[in-house]
Amino acid sequence: MLTPAFDLSQDPDFLTVAIRVPYARVSEFDVYFEGVDFKFYAKPYFLRLTLPGRVVENGSEQGSYDTDKGIFTIRLPKETPGQHFEGLNMLTALLAPRKSRTAKPLVEEIGASEVSEGGVEDEDEEFDWEIEQSPYEEASESALSPQYHYGFGNLRSGVFQRLQDELSDVIDIKDPDFTPATERRQKRLAAELAKFDPDHYLADFFEDEAVEQVLKYNPWWSDIYSEMMASLGKSQEQENHAALVSFSEEEKYQLRKFVNKSYLLDKRAHCQVYYSLIDILLAYCYETRVTEGEKNVESAWNIRKLSPTLCWFETWTNVHEILVSFGRRVLCYPLYRHFKLVMKAYRDTIKILQLGKSAVLKCLLDVHKIFQENDPAYILNDLYISDYCVWIQKAKSKKLAALAEALKEVPLTKAQLGLDLEELEAAALLVQEEETVLKAARSISRQQTPSSSPETSDFEESDSTTSSETEGSDSERGELTESESETADPLRGPSLEGSSTLLIVDGGVCRNSATATSNGSPRKPPSSSQALGGSGPLIEELGEHLNSTVQVSEPEDSATGSHSSVRARDDQQTPSD
Repeated sequence: MLTPAFDLSQDPDFLTVAIRVPYARVSEFDVYFEGVDFKFYAKPYFLRLTLPGRVVENGSEQGSYDTDKGIFTIRLPKETPGQHFEGLNMLTALLAPRKSRTAKPLVEEIGASEVSEGGVEDEDEEFDWEIEQSPYEEASESALSPQYHYGFGNLRSGVFQRLQDELSDVIDIKDPDFTPATERRQKRLAAELAKFDPDHYLADFFEDEAVEQVLKYNPWWSDIYSEMMASLGKSQEQENHAALVSFSEEEKYQLRKFVNKSYLLDKRAHCQVYYSLIDILLAYCYETRVTEGEKNVESAWNIRKLSPTLCWFETWTNVHEILVSFGRRVLCYPLYRHFKLVMKAYRDTIKILQLGKSAVLKCLLDVHKIFQENDPAYILNDLYISDYCVWIQKAKSKKLAALAEALKEVPLTKAQLGLDLEELEAAALLVQEEETVLKAARSISRQQTPSSSPETSDFEESDSTTSSETEGSDSERGELTESESETADPLRGPSLEGSSTLLIVDGGVCRNSATATSNGSPRKPPSSSQALGGSGPLIEELGEHLNSTVQVSEPEDSATGSHSSVRARDDQQTPSD
């Protein structure tokens, strides 16, 4: 027998069941419904549903068949007109026979404080999100079981012994079957610290154009959440909000392929299931936002890498440590590493939980599809996602609403991530300010340097004129000076003020001293820009003709008190005839 594709809808008085049965004989079909039971048979199709509300046969039921589409449409009157049937889009849960939803499990855990199924939870029970603490016992867990558990509700073990080669590329932990939970956490924290790159973080912190663009994206749940908040403002019943989330035909096909199960979970395992759900949703929200809803080849890697539940088989004790772990991994592994993305995914997860289990199921189906299309990641569907897709259909919406409220009350700051982000940002801002000051100083220096050149040229011309007048005014004095210069130094001519010594070696220049006296009083040496600016052409000329060290000194007479340019004379000059 084949299970046909089907869809359920409702109005205040009727429940409508649409069943697609191509190639079936219209003359050979049978329909039965009573209370919450519904059965349909048309060879080779058979459908049995457990309805979320009671229907009745009172003569107002209707049925029709569309030959072109091959769809039977059956309208069943509600036993209580106006009653709203919840969970009509939870197709996997509807496929379960009634007895499997109400019967006790075949295996019971002796001595457990509380054993409950996801489908028979007490609606009015106040769920406590705090894990009960117990004294530490050395090696107590290993004494009871040589292998450690993981997967949905920590119900799996020994998987990696059989699939070690395939799973080595999917998860980060090595040999999880023999690694306790405390050791997994220690190794995860050490791996995150080793992976954190301050340069990458600061690059995204200062150059955040791409991050800001991603933050503006509105995922599919944003509009639905806005509609829900608008309807809450109109005081409508919250049960109607599930109708805001619709499933595509592909998603409905996924739901029909799941095998319905009942899960034996105690209170601790139940908390672990809800906590890990937050972790997976956070990773999914980040991936959906950074890809702007367009999945790519890195989507499976992003989700499993950002979720310690999936890649480290992490177990949780409170909501805050889930947020801290997610924040650390966002800043260590993906392409965009910005704290704003952490907070955005956090708020998106709260919105999804507030929308109810239909929105959560839609997210899980999307994750399931991403992993199914990725060769090494498909095993995570068997360990976690497939069970989540079945279990969430039986979860109570009040539990998800309480989980959303618990998540909203947990604050998250950069200091709590343990990566010294605030100190790193402060140091980077300080360096940036210093670089800005240095750039401003260089800019001012460049503006002042060209303005000093004309003054230097005018000063040099004044010195040259003064030197010429001085030399031409007193011939006797010039002859005496020339005679003394020839005796003391083969080079003659005025030089820089003071006894500034210039060493010229192979065309290079170095000034050794800059002190001089005039009439017995010390004088201030000239500025380097004026000295080198005036003597630059001469030094270049001397460097072309001389390969020896030459000392240039100023003539004794410096009565004019002004700088003069250096004029060279040939040191090989012979006395005049």
